[in-house]
Amino acid sequence: MNVPVISARDLWKIYDHNAALRGAGMEIARGEVVALIGKSGSGKTTLLNLLAGLDRPSRGTIEVEGQNLERLGEKGRTLLRRNRLGFVFQFFNLLPTLTVFENVYLSLELAGISSPENAREALAKLGLGGKERRYPHELSGGEQQRVAIARALVKKPALILADEPTGNLDTTTGRQILEILTTRCRESDMSLLMVSHSPTATGFADRVLSMIDGVIVAADTGGAPMHGPAPGR
Repeated sequence: MNVPVISARDLWKIYDHNAALRGAGMEIARGEVVALIGKSGSGKTTLLNLLAGLDRPSRGTIEVEGQNLERLGEKGRTLLRRNRLGFVFQFFNLLPTLTVFENVYLSLELAGISSPENAREALAKLGLGGKERRYPHELSGGEQQRVAIARALVKKPALILADEPTGNLDTTTGRQILEILTTRCRESDMSLLMVSHSPTATGFADRVLSMIDGVIVAADTGGAPMHGPAPGR
C-alpha cells in the first residue's frame, strides 16, 4: 500500500473566534503535482503553514509520509522540515549575505548532507552554472526564483510546498518558473503543492483544488467540498 506524502483530515484553524480553515482535508500522492488556487485571504497560506508544521491546527490531523505531525513534537517537526520538505516562496527568501552557491548548499548542510557537488549540479540543472559566486541582488527576479527552486530540490525532499512562487514575477517569467519547477519535480518523483491566486498554475498540475473561505473544493469532482462538521457538532 502506497502511503500518501501528505494526508490532512478535518483541519480547522481558528483565530479569535474566526475560522481561517473550516474542516479542510486533502491527500497528495508521491510524485503528484497539485495546484491549490483561491483568492487572497481564503486560507491557502494558513494551510501551508499547518502542513509544514510551522503552526498547529485547532482541530484535525496531518500526516507526512505516515508520520503524525502532532506526535512528532517540535524537534521532530523541525527535523522533518529540514530533511523531507522543500519550500519555494513568492519573495524568494534568499539570504542576501550568502552567495548563490552558499544559499543552496546551506539547505544540504541543515539536512546533514555534506556534498558541494550536489549544490553545483542543482544550480547547473536550472541554468545557473557560472553564477555560483554571485549574490542575490546581482540576479534578476527569475534567476533568484531559480536559485530558490534549486535550494528546495537539492536535498531531494518528499514534498515541495510552493507559496505563490510566481507572484512576484511577470507573466512570461512566471510561466518559465512553473515549467522548471514542475518538470524537475516530476523527473525526481517529488510531490509538489503549488498555492496560487493565479489560474496559470492549473495548466502545470496533475490535479487542481480550490480553496474558498477555508474550505477545499476538488475542482475535478464537480466542486464537492472536502471538509468535516464544525467543531462541537
